[in-house]
Amino acid sequence: MIKTKRWNDRREADDGFRLLICRYRPRALPKNKETWDLWWSQLGPSKELHAAFYGKHGQLPITWEEYRRRYLEEMKGEVQRESIAVLAEKIAQGKTITLLCSSACTDAAHCHRTLLKELIEQEATRLQRDKK
Repeated sequence: MIKTKRWNDRREADDGFRLLICRYRPRALPKNKETWDLWWSQLGPSKELHAAFYGKHGQLPITWEEYRRRYLEEMKGEVQRESIAVLAEKIAQGKTITLLCSSACTDAAHCHRTLLKELIEQEATRLQRDKK
C-alpha cells in the first residue's frame, strides 16, 4: 500500500515507511524534528522543473499537463528507475510506504507524489505479474 501526505501531516500508526520525496529539504527544520525515515531527493522534480512550475526566475509558470509530462520523463532516468523498483519491491512484499512532499503542496491531485505513487504501483503490479 502506498499513501501520500505532506511532510508535516500527522504521523499515523499505519504510515509504514515514510519517505520524503522533495527536491529540497524543508528549511530551518532541525534534524530531531524530521517526520520521515529517509529522504530521496532524486524522486522530486529537478530544480529546473520545480522552478518552471512555480514560475521562478521571471518565467511564467508551466501548466500541470506540461509539469506532469516533464516529471514522468525525468523519472525514466537510471537512478529514478532503480529507486522506483526498490519501492515497488517493498510494496509487492506487502509493506506500506508513505510518500511525503512539501507542506506547501496542498493539492495531491496536482503533486508529483501522486504521479510517483502511480509509477510505483505500476512497477509493483508488473513485479507481481512476472512472479506468477
